[in-house]
Amino acid sequence: MKYIIYARKSTEEDDRQILSIEAQLVELKEFAAKEKLEIVASFQEAKTAKEPGRIKFAEMLSLIEKGKADGVISWHPDRLARNSVDGGKIIHFVDRGLIKSLKFPTFWFEPTPQGLFMLSIAFGQSKYFVDNLRENVKRGLRQKIRNGVWPGWAPVGYLNNHKTRMIDVDREKSNKVKKLFQLYATGGYTLKSLANWCKEKGLRGNLGKEIAVSNVQKILTNPFYIGLMKYKGEIFEGLNQAAKLAETENKKEITTFLKNIGSNHILQNRQLIFSPKIPYNLVAERSEANHQNLTFPYWCPR
Repeated sequence: MKYIIYARKSTEEDDRQILSIEAQLVELKEFAAKEKLEIVASFQEAKTAKEPGRIKFAEMLSLIEKGKADGVISWHPDRLARNSVDGGKIIHFVDRGLIKSLKFPTFWFEPTPQGLFMLSIAFGQSKYFVDNLRENVKRGLRQKIRNGVWPGWAPVGYLNNHKTRMIDVDREKSNKVKKLFQLYATGGYTLKSLANWCKEKGLRGNLGKEIAVSNVQKILTNPFYIGLMKYKGEIFEGLNQAAKLAETENKKEITTFLKNIGSNHILQNRQLIFSPKIPYNLVAERSEANHQNLTFPYWCPR
């Protein structure tokens, strides 16, 4: 009987679970030597198994379907599948007789009704672990946002602090982001000219990419810069109120800022414009009467 070794870790990042695949391969080769199993191929993959679509996993099944191998060695069934589709494929291959043997150092399996039943339970437990972990992560993110801490990637001008799990001001970019808001508030700059300004001043995104026109628009309309956080359609107040990069100085400046938005952009109906100096949110609304002139009345919803 010919076997394929399959090793997998859950992340593609090189600095995470760095010894996982190496340790699996060492253990599996020792296990194969002890059991005197013939190895014809070895696959290793850095990809989560919670969704179907793993390339190496598909290549392994293709070899088995072509008759090049009829057995698989892996550390545990959860290395093969954590979703119903891939788990079903393995069981279906066993039913068809394409897979005659599955060997795990940590799990018992035989191609019998009892063995298939235990294997399906193992795959089900693996899927339950992923589903339960997903819900726990979502719950943690919701609580984090309630506590005033942004749970995602920091916007331009801020940095994710991986030690404190907080958002810090980026000292290199924060002044440039402040200047970006100030320039826009003057009314003398379009989004395109601001994108060119970012390129001239070397202001780039947190991944090192140039800031395009669409990125400028996202920055200018992101309430995070005035201490608010929009998450899942709701607005929350940020914990670090001292880190606002877009706070305007007076009502005149706010009025200019709102006027510029209304004259240069077509806003969605009832889009909120946030102001740190006015105690209420203003709403931009486009009615049929002023649709052709592209003017936007601003009113307070309270």
